[in-house]
Amino acid sequence: MTAAVDLQALAGQIRDARGVAHKRDIDAVVTRLGLGDRHAAVPVGDDCAAIPDGDGHLLLAIEGFIDSFVTADPYFAGYCGIMVNLSDVAAMGGRPLAVVDALWSRDAAAADPILVGLSDAAAVYGVPVVGGHTNTRSETGNLAVAVLGRAGPRLLTSFDAAPGDDLIAAIDLRGRFRVPHPYWDASTGAPGERLRADLALLPGLAEDGLCRAAKDISMAGVVGTALMLLECSNVGAAIDLDAIPRPDGVPLARWLTAFPSFGYLLSVRPGDTPAVLARFAERGISAAMIGGIDASRVARIRDAAGEEAVVWDFVAGPLIGCGRDEEGPES
Repeated sequence: MTAAVDLQALAGQIRDARGVAHKRDIDAVVTRLGLGDRHAAVPVGDDCAAIPDGDGHLLLAIEGFIDSFVTADPYFAGYCGIMVNLSDVAAMGGRPLAVVDALWSRDAAAADPILVGLSDAAAVYGVPVVGGHTNTRSETGNLAVAVLGRAGPRLLTSFDAAPGDDLIAAIDLRGRFRVPHPYWDASTGAPGERLRADLALLPGLAEDGLCRAAKDISMAGVVGTALMLLECSNVGAAIDLDAIPRPDGVPLARWLTAFPSFGYLLSVRPGDTPAVLARFAERGISAAMIGGIDASRVARIRDAAGEEAVVWDFVAGPLIGCGRDEEGPES
């Protein structure tokens, strides 16, 4: 059980965290580019761009990395370039096809650990790097990586969570922090066969119709990622802090702002919850129901005593500006 916490202070910490602050930038960009068409076949605001293609969808994901991260941990930055994009593809029920990267560094020596990280991740996850852009004469080090994937007709999106669903968190706790950063590394050093099979859980859930909506847990953390999922689906939820899978000995406040490598939030019909939890348990991944989806359009955190604090009220204002239409998804 979690030790007593100041819920109001914790809610403020989540709102003010850097990972959530970066997500707030999305609203202005979506507006400026005119991407807010909520009647599109696949609205913008998900982990990947989803492009209808034949009897399925092509998925296109991209991640850019801040220069301080690339400088401080260049190998892991390169590795994450592939790992986080693959998680985004999986979060939409897809499987990866290929990778491209764009790299800027001051010289070839500075680029080398980044390229080693990219190469190692491509090998362990079995996804080829097929091209990209390289500049080894730049004043700063920057990295962006894109992954192309494919999903079938059943996508997992951020727009289909519905009141009455269970909110499930699935996180691989078999890892360690890359001190002093808030990055929980559950991937480097793990067997490639296991990592690939773990990622395949998500498209399997999509293809079997066991999951309504999903989102990869990003640098915004568990609750911050839940905010984006709830906003896109035009719903709310109360998140039980004690129910969130967490490594032994890691303080709650630190864990709530951590990037967990392998971590997903799923919106699941209650009748399907036991089957979903069982699939993760079979792979040694910690999964639990951490709350329920409701129609409030307010995201709250809740302690063991049942006390609640509001983290975000989407009626009062958006986070990323990608909410769906008022009528919400079909039941």
